Amino acid sequence: MDQRIIELYDDYTHSRISRRDFMDRATAIAGSAAVASTMLSTLKSDVAKAETVPANDPRLVTETVSYDAGGVKISGQLVRMKEKGKRPAVIVIHENRGLVPHIQDVARRVALEGFLVLAVDMLTPYGGTPSDEDKAREAFAANVKPDETAPRVSAAVPFLASHAESTGNVGAVGFCWGGGMVDRIAMLNPDLKAGVAYYGPIPPLDKVADIKAPLLLHYASLDTNVNPKIPDFEAALKANNKKYTIQMYDNVNHAFNNDTAGPRYNKEAADLAWGRTIAFFKDNLGAPPRS
Repeated sequence: MDQRIIELYDDYTHSRISRRDFMDRATAIAGSAAVASTMLSTLKSDVAKAETVPANDPRLVTETVSYDAGGVKISGQLVRMKEKGKRPAVIVIHENRGLVPHIQDVARRVALEGFLVLAVDMLTPYGGTPSDEDKAREAFAANVKPDETAPRVSAAVPFLASHAESTGNVGAVGFCWGGGMVDRIAMLNPDLKAGVAYYGPIPPLDKVADIKAPLLLHYASLDTNVNPKIPDFEAALKANNKKYTIQMYDNVNHAFNNDTAGPRYNKEAADLAWGRTIAFFKDNLGAPPRS
């Protein structure tokens, strides 16, 4: 697919342009509205591909839970192996479409690695994540503000740390918007032990000094929105002597980890980043018990 179309879709899915703007510009590139419409359908998430780990996997226990975040109730899915035992914990933070099936699947993947996992739904105060992706994105754009939401995500850290099956060591992994949240809660919460951000927007640089957790930062080389700000972020991390690793994946797009994302998904890069992510959590949170 023409890279210009992919970049237009990235602008659309992040509410920088409207659907009409996308269609107008894509039509000009593709040569017809029909082809542009087909491309839009191809780029939209394919929910049928979301379950790499079945929701009813017999090895796992999944339940809906909620925690208090400064007087606001936040819900999510808590996932863990059936065998009882103390486990290091991981918060999974979604993109700007809420707790969609793909992110639920990511939570199950992390749980199968032996971690206690909480996939949060930051649209909880606004009725929860709707099944329609466009409505979810609209709800996000209208309601979710980073400065207000980051403390609510951060409140998941003590919730997981105090869980009966937690070792007390809590990390976080986030994707796109959620990647930006990982950086922000690392600034807010000194009890976070490890943070992994996939192509997240760059956080406020004046707060970098507050980061205590080591960070693993995955970026896509074709991401024209996020990448121009990476040098400033890295300069701030270096200036403040923070522990971090930046991994840049060549010739892949924003959302390369999302296997429901059509041509933006890149299996080779996703598998490499995943292996690095799990190893990073084991190094910084402790190895989970063997099943």
